[in-house]
Amino acid sequence: MTEQALESFAGIDPAFAGQQLNDKLGLEISELGPERVVGSIPVEGNLQPYGLLHGGANAVVAEALGSLVAALNAGTDKAALGLELSCTHHRAVRSGRVTGVATPVHVGRGTITAEIVLTDDQGRRSCTARLTCIVRERPPGT
Repeated sequence: MTEQALESFAGIDPAFAGQQLNDKLGLEISELGPERVVGSIPVEGNLQPYGLLHGGANAVVAEALGSLVAALNAGTDKAALGLELSCTHHRAVRSGRVTGVATPVHVGRGTITAEIVLTDDQGRRSCTARLTCIVRERPPGT
């Protein structure tokens, strides 16, 4: 899916397209489908004061990938909106890239829940997250 198609699908207003937090973190999506979304960010530029990947960066990646899984499962006439995000940080990451894989664990009419597993370059789990999105009708004109 092209970036323009992704923005259109996600209902991003063109006025806000250049202001996405995902872009600021350097998030790159490498796989996109209703059963699996994969993306990664560089550790460099996303650090906390101790030189480790910021836990908030993990949360942003988890929310972004989980939201894409939810949106792809909700369909184009619905909006999937984040309701709850939980992250467990297992391991500090100091360099390289962190890759997240989001998979749906529940797809219902009213909610969609995804599990997101983040790993370092050596394939070691650094964070496990769960995102639940509420599914609503997409507002007219979006």
